[in-house]
Amino acid sequence: MCHRLSWTIIRTVLPIKDENKRNYYINLCIENSLSKRDLEREIQSNLYERLEHKPDKVDIITSISVPAITENFKNPILLNLNGNKVENEKDLEKLIYSQLSYVFMQLGNDFTWVGNQYKISDGNKNYYIDMLLYNINYNSYVVVEIKCRSLKKEDKGQTEFYMTIVDKYKKRANNNPTIGIIITKEQDKFVANFVKSEKLVPLTYELVK
Repeated sequence: MCHRLSWTIIRTVLPIKDENKRNYYINLCIENSLSKRDLEREIQSNLYERLEHKPDKVDIITSISVPAITENFKNPILLNLNGNKVENEKDLEKLIYSQLSYVFMQLGNDFTWVGNQYKISDGNKNYYIDMLLYNINYNSYVVVEIKCRSLKKEDKGQTEFYMTIVDKYKKRANNNPTIGIIITKEQDKFVANFVKSEKLVPLTYELVK
């Protein structure tokens, strides 16, 4: 599989002694067509170490398959402040929007942007979803709600309601059920809480100055 990688990529991963770690970065390059610069950035950010679930053995892929829904999530997920202040939900929304490609890569493969403050109507009422994404691999919409405070019980209910109306009015028959992510602020970190099948899976966003 290395013949699909450039020599500069091969030279970058060869010094990695841990075989699982090395194969992980090789697979990352194959799946995402990373440049040498992109690869170096991910290695420096300890992307492999931040994997929420590390497999016992990582083999170099021979074909690209659909992973389990949380398989590629990283913990923590990095956001670069670049001198910006995050004081409210709008600030955080803008920060994520300005770094979409980087955030998508850390969330997993094949996320795409649908809209922010996405309007969806249910009867005579209009609702505005902070962010609506779509994931090609999972064939499902992803509702993202942003809270610049700690997670509250009602946040899960609100997000699940939005998931329900996206399923009702937006999802097509061949789409899988909508997924939800709630981003909340916990002390000096932002946590992405993954919502699916009545479960919350917390993932940490670490701010990089």
